[in-house]
This record gives sequence, C-alpha cells and structure tokens, in this order.
Amino acid sequence: MTSKRAGLSSSGKRKDVRMKEGNRVMLEAACTIAKKSGANAILIYADVIQDYESFLKMVQEAKADLIAVARDETTYGEASQYIQKMLMVPQIELGRLNQIKIAIIRAVSAGLVKEGDKLVCLSATPRSPALDTLIVLDLGKEFEMISTANLPVVSEVVNPEVFDALLTTALELAIEGREGKPVGAIFVLGDQEEVLKFSHQMVINPFKGYPEEERHILDPRLRNTIREFSSLDGAFVIRNDGVILAAGRHLDASGETIEIPQGLGSRHRAAAGITNVTNAIAVVISESTGEVRLFSRGTIFMEIEKGE
Repeated sequence: MTSKRAGLSSSGKRKDVRMKEGNRVMLEAACTIAKKSGANAILIYADVIQDYESFLKMVQEAKADLIAVARDETTYGEASQYIQKMLMVPQIELGRLNQIKIAIIRAVSAGLVKEGDKLVCLSATPRSPALDTLIVLDLGKEFEMISTANLPVVSEVVNPEVFDALLTTALELAIEGREGKPVGAIFVLGDQEEVLKFSHQMVINPFKGYPEEERHILDPRLRNTIREFSSLDGAFVIRNDGVILAAGRHLDASGETIEIPQGLGSRHRAAAGITNVTNAIAVVISESTGEVRLFSRGTIFMEIEKGE
C-alpha cells in the first residue's frame, strides 16, 4: 500500500519525490546495516513508510524483526495490517533522539526488546516525514540515551499500560506546564507498600476517600486533576495497577549518599533515594528545564530533554 498526496504544486511534487526517494535510501540502508551487524530488530515510525510490502521484503532479507511506532489510531490501524509488532506513543512533538528514547522504553515495557538486543533505529525531525537519522543501539551496553542496567525493571515491576500512561502524563505536563507556567513534579510508581513506609504526608491527601475508578491514571480525565495537584510539594504515589494513592507525600529515604549528576535538585535526589530502597520507578519533571528523568534502583535510566 502506497500513501498518496494530492493538491501539490509542481515544486511541492518535486520535493515530495525527493523526500520519498530519500526515505527509500534510508530504509535500504537500515536493512543493510541490520543484516551486516546482526541486529535483532529495526525500529521505525510507521508514518514514514510509503510502501509496506516492499519494505517488509527488505526487512525479511535482513533477517531482523520490525517494530513500528504510531502516533495516532489511523496510522496504527493501517500499519498493523502488515506489521505484527506495533507500538503507540503519545502525540507529543519530540525531537529525533527523544522519539527513539520513547519508542525504546515502550518496546521494553511491552516486552518487544530486552537487554542484549541490537536495534537499528530510524527517525525524523518533528513535523517532517523525511527520515534523516539512523542510529544503531546495543541494549547490552551502557550508552548515552538509556542506562540499560535498569531496563528490565519496567516490565517486571509495573503494568506496561500503566507505565505508558504515566510517561505520557509526565511528558504532557513537562511540555504544557500548569496555566502556562512550568512545573516540577515527582511520580513514584509501584512497590507501593514500601514506598508508603518510606514516606509521609506533607499536606492532606487530596485523593483520599475517592473510589479507585476515579483516581486511576488510565482515565485521561484525571490528567487535569494531576496538573492541578502538581503545584503541591511532595510526590504522587501510584499503585502498580495505576491507582493514585496519594499526592503531596514527602519521600523520607535519603539520597544524600547517592551519586547523581551535578545540577539536579532535591526532587531528583528524593527519586534516587526512594528507588534505592524500593523496587519502584520514579519519574521526575524538572521545573527549571522541563526535562523528564526516569529513576530505578537509585539511578537515572532515561532522560528526555527538550529540543532533542
């Protein structure tokens, strides 16, 4: 199936042809590299695939799996007719590297990739269908984008769907802020009994007394509530099945002896501390930069920076 574009000027048609040809070259290069490097999978955003059948033949010749990522239901529905391993990511404008980061962490939480896998990843600039970035990642080693030592904990500790919903909520809050102003926040997900043991309320818990179905993070209507309560000091504590147990909670586990990058503040140290003494995952939004960092086992395993 080949996508079609209508209403283009002659200049626009030439650009469209060049873009399609450029994408074809990038796809061929990805398949060649995957075959020669022994990669386990090729990861790509589905909206840049012009001809699914031709691309699938190239992938099969490369002897690699294909993991396709969609930002909307239409693309997901079309691509899933051809591709078995599909992922949905939030419709949030992200740079090239962040697109790859989000896709990889979603793939890990869904069990599509694991530590030790080698991936060939393709991405494009925001709002552009033209592929311009190709990266080969070895998930068996440490590299700048993700600390692979903590990748397995995502699928082991929490429900992947819940993790995806929390990550989407955090990214939206980091980008949009509250009432147009930047916010800082910390979310602690999973191992709730231990997290509650190592924390205490700083203010009256705004979620106390409400039915569980009204405080479940999978409910998109709850995002505005989370946005409002993000102004409270302290952390959100979320059960591994997605029910928000508390907001405004002080994390007592000290992270003073844990080494974290210079320039990070008290939220990041608290996240390092609580994940060092529990099996929880912490997601921190930096108020000053809007960057989102994910913690597990006392260390950062992913950073999503603005503009990347």
